[in-house]
Amino acid sequence: MTVTVVLFATALVIVVALLAAAGAGKLARMDGATYPAALTRAAVTFAAVITLAATVTSVFTTLLT
Repeated sequence: MTVTVVLFATALVIVVALLAAAGAGKLARMDGATYPAALTRAAVTFAAVITLAATVTSVFTTLLT
């Protein structure tokens, strides 16, 4: 049961990160950025979402144990 919940939560975080990155890249292109600049913004957004998820998980783990 626990492994299933962890896998689903991980999949959800990755999907949310990919959607946020795609949105950031699309908004950058609409703003007139070049393809490399838009890809850089998307990569930074993806990394930020993953980092935020890891930080929140760490804080919750500390508080709940």
